[in-house]
Amino acid sequence: MLKGRLLKTVALSGALIFAILGTGCGAGSSDTIKIGGDLELTGNNASYGTSTANGAQLAFDEINAAGGIDGKKIEFIKADNKSEPAEAANAITKLISSNKVSVVLGACTSSNTMAITQIADASKVPLVSSFSTNPKVTVTDDGKVNPYIYRVCFIDPFQGTVMGNFATNTLKVKKVAVYIDNSSDYSKGLAHFFEESFVKNGGQIVDEEAYLQKDNDFKATLTKIAASNPDMIYIPGYYEEVGKIIKQARDLGITVPITGGDGWDSSKLVDIAGPDALNNTYFTNHYSVQNKTPETDKFLNAYKDKYGQDPDAAAVLGYDAATMIIDAIKRAGSTEPEKINTALAVTKDLQLVSGKITIDEEHNPVKQAVIIEFKDGKQTFKQAVEPE
Repeated sequence: MLKGRLLKTVALSGALIFAILGTGCGAGSSDTIKIGGDLELTGNNASYGTSTANGAQLAFDEINAAGGIDGKKIEFIKADNKSEPAEAANAITKLISSNKVSVVLGACTSSNTMAITQIADASKVPLVSSFSTNPKVTVTDDGKVNPYIYRVCFIDPFQGTVMGNFATNTLKVKKVAVYIDNSSDYSKGLAHFFEESFVKNGGQIVDEEAYLQKDNDFKATLTKIAASNPDMIYIPGYYEEVGKIIKQARDLGITVPITGGDGWDSSKLVDIAGPDALNNTYFTNHYSVQNKTPETDKFLNAYKDKYGQDPDAAAVLGYDAATMIIDAIKRAGSTEPEKINTALAVTKDLQLVSGKITIDEEHNPVKQAVIIEFKDGKQTFKQAVEPE
């Protein structure tokens, strides 16, 4: 079923690319800079898209309040991809062919972003993903770099290695069960890199199970996982299912540490799992409000003033992606997509909320990761890990 869905998405993308190339692209009116947002505003990953949109909007509001870029105000045009790859392709088509945006921010999840990279490349409109960590977002299977695709988040080989080392060196575990979202490119990729790191460290994968997005009952599989007697369970999934899995695991009496990746980061995770169930859980993330810097303090205060809540990682990365786009437009001195793309490719030592980044030859940022621990439902900064 998944294979059929992917083939359908690829075929649809080809038709959309033809439609876009037939209409051409523009760069907006003379007094505005049109930036598109292809985001998960509804559906299973709506928490990510909403936070990303909020963070990006804050950055654009700030630059507009300061006079814009060369006197031009930014117009942020959001399109809802409904947390579905095919809808993500529809959204970027509308943004490029109808709205005539100069650059696109999004999508959040790797599967949705991978469904639109071909369209962005073919139409020569740069795309900056805030939250998609699968390596294939920027580099194809044959090793070619997608020329118009960038991101501000770290990639899964790095965060998988960070958690593999944390499991070995800090949690001191020897045997791990891995529970993968089999409908997610992000989950499967992150699981692979975690396993690679953990086994290299001398650890053993004692069980590997799978679920699908929108599943609700995980008890039978969790009982099977418990029978393998792991020291830790690794769940590289998204908050909706992860929350249910953790709650049901604790209800079954599974007390070992449960760990995962940045897909956990949503305020809804605590609502779904419950504070007590989240004790003794850890995940890799892009930032922590407790890892204080001048940039995080300034952003935290501005975000709380505007939205009345603390930002999650998706909000931070939305703000960072918008900041990277603003920086590139300024350096390009133009709203033409190809000139913005040239500027994005040479981004160097750009200070963002989540850290200082330089874009490498594969269009990925070189940056740190953090480990977050849950204590009574509160995210607690555990440690920061710099890339080697």
